[in-house]
Amino acid sequence: MDGLVLDDLKLFARVAALGTLSAVARERDVPVSQVSRTLARLEKTCGARLIHRSTHGLALTAEGETFLDYCQRIAGTLDELEADFATKAREASGLVRVAASTVIAQYMLLPSLAGLNARHPRLRIELEVSDRLVDMAREGIDIAIRTASALADTTVARQIGHLGRAIYASPAYAAQHGLPVQPSDLRQHRLIANTAAPHLNYWPFLVDGQPLRLPIEGYWRSNDTGIVANMVLEGLGIGRLSALVAEPMVLQRRLVRVLPDFTDPQAVAIYAVTAGARQRLPKIKACIDYWAEWIGASEAAPQAPMPATKPRARRSPATR
Repeated sequence: MDGLVLDDLKLFARVAALGTLSAVARERDVPVSQVSRTLARLEKTCGARLIHRSTHGLALTAEGETFLDYCQRIAGTLDELEADFATKAREASGLVRVAASTVIAQYMLLPSLAGLNARHPRLRIELEVSDRLVDMAREGIDIAIRTASALADTTVARQIGHLGRAIYASPAYAAQHGLPVQPSDLRQHRLIANTAAPHLNYWPFLVDGQPLRLPIEGYWRSNDTGIVANMVLEGLGIGRLSALVAEPMVLQRRLVRVLPDFTDPQAVAIYAVTAGARQRLPKIKACIDYWAEWIGASEAAPQAPMPATKPRARRSPATR
């Protein structure tokens, strides 16, 4: 094992995470042949086949799974070493890989990057954008921005804000179809559902102080939260959106709130999740501190005033 090189171990972990040699080659900006040679060298050093190649892609062998476990342990030990020395240096610099959903990436992280860069000009951010839950260790993620509080034993979470949801429509939709006066009126409107997160299709209301969960089938549907927001903006229908996304657009008069007197926002916590000792790295701490501050300022911002008169209810030509 004397021939093992640290960067080769990191490359193997990325191959296991991404599933193709070409994806790793693109990520590293090197030829695929170079990645293939590195794998061949690792297998020769270990004296075992680590990856099974087939027409369906790559899969780890039993030996490969064992080798990946050791790669991750070594990486974790090096992270602790890096954290110890970087903490002494107290300088926020280097690359930070951040995983987030489409909506959080587009409407929270992206608008914050200029300010983060102004405060820490030596930081570089790589965004991994997906609505799926990433495997932080396997995929080399430094920070995952999540709304779920379930954590692995090897991760640490810090709450950096809240994410509330409400019901919105575009002014164009309101002008053409009118807006509901009470939750039951929604059945006469074109509603937008999220197929990737079925729990978001039970819209919560408070009627006479009593909770009501209205199941939404959806005239329009998408598996992407960003597309759902764009459908609402395009005037296709009424949707339940994150206030983080929608409230700035209310201020810009691009959206209007629907049933504000009945909507139960059911705010959930936003967490910045890190793996083990990496939370102590100045570059990680700098990002999380800034985003907690940025979200806090956004939550404290004044909301747009409600119109003096509410749009009258009008039936849509299509139901649900």
